[in-house]
Amino acid sequence: MNEEVLIPKMTRIGKTHKKKVKIPFINLVLIFFAVLLFVCSTFVNLNIRHYILPLKIFSGVNLLQEDFIYSFFLIPQIPVVLFVASALGKRLTVASVLLYLIAGLAGMPLFALGGGVKYIGQFGFGYLLAYLPAVMIACKFLRDKYSFANMIKAAIFGVLIIHFFGIFYMVLVALFRHAGGVFIEGWIVAQSGLKIVYDILASFVLILIGKYIHSGLCFIAK
Repeated sequence: MNEEVLIPKMTRIGKTHKKKVKIPFINLVLIFFAVLLFVCSTFVNLNIRHYILPLKIFSGVNLLQEDFIYSFFLIPQIPVVLFVASALGKRLTVASVLLYLIAGLAGMPLFALGGGVKYIGQFGFGYLLAYLPAVMIACKFLRDKYSFANMIKAAIFGVLIIHFFGIFYMVLVALFRHAGGVFIEGWIVAQSGLKIVYDILASFVLILIGKYIHSGLCFIAK
């Protein structure tokens, strides 16, 4: 399945003619729609609740029902990014991510905590930067065939790249700001931790949906 069907092929023209790069209107619409999805997913908080076996159960302390329930908020932007990668392919997704990052750094309040160049100093900015390599790796798995194994690999490697790079960037910022080890540990547990599992599961489902959208776009482009 060719992921580049939406990108026009360049043809050689005479030297006497001016070279013009024409971007199909549908590509611009898809890129705009992808950026809109990135922004919307940033401000969505899914309340995840499930049962756990608390470590305090072995301490002999009387436990309440709340002690057996783990609750946290999940922002679905990472699965959405991989969904766009599955649906649009590498070139359009990379263009969408770049537009999202550039617009946010230019001052538009597209990120979770606003925007502007100063956002580079935010602890979570590394997660956003990691979208680019994650998209490239995910699309590499999906380029030849949307098989079950390839979709699983795209979800796992895409999510892990984002979280690992995000954690690494956070640690650098934390060291620069002289934040302690307690902060770093708490951040990793809160922003990654079990969320990685949910990101992988959600990403696989959305990549599967993106497969059929990609097929539809390929059909329309023919």
